[in-house]
Amino acid sequence: MKYVLFYEPADDVMSRAPAHFPAHQERIREYHAAGTLLMVGLFGDVQAHGSMAVFSDRAAAESFAEGDPFVREGVVRRWEVRDWDEFLAPPAG
Repeated sequence: MKYVLFYEPADDVMSRAPAHFPAHQERIREYHAAGTLLMVGLFGDVQAHGSMAVFSDRAAAESFAEGDPFVREGVVRRWEVRDWDEFLAPPAG
């Protein structure tokens, strides 16, 4: 099981994010180094669709969001963690 953190951006995400990005990026590095943050990225139209991150642990995903400068400073309007049962079909053969 993996845990996907979805961020819904504030209306003015592109003007607000740069001021808080260095602290946000440091948080990304910290959780990645700990091995709980597996992937993170933006959707093509960040203003319309936001971003997501994949974690190995639900508590880590929730902790990341709760302390993230993007959340604390209103760059992110809302966040949600969903369970994701990763599945890759074995090759036919």
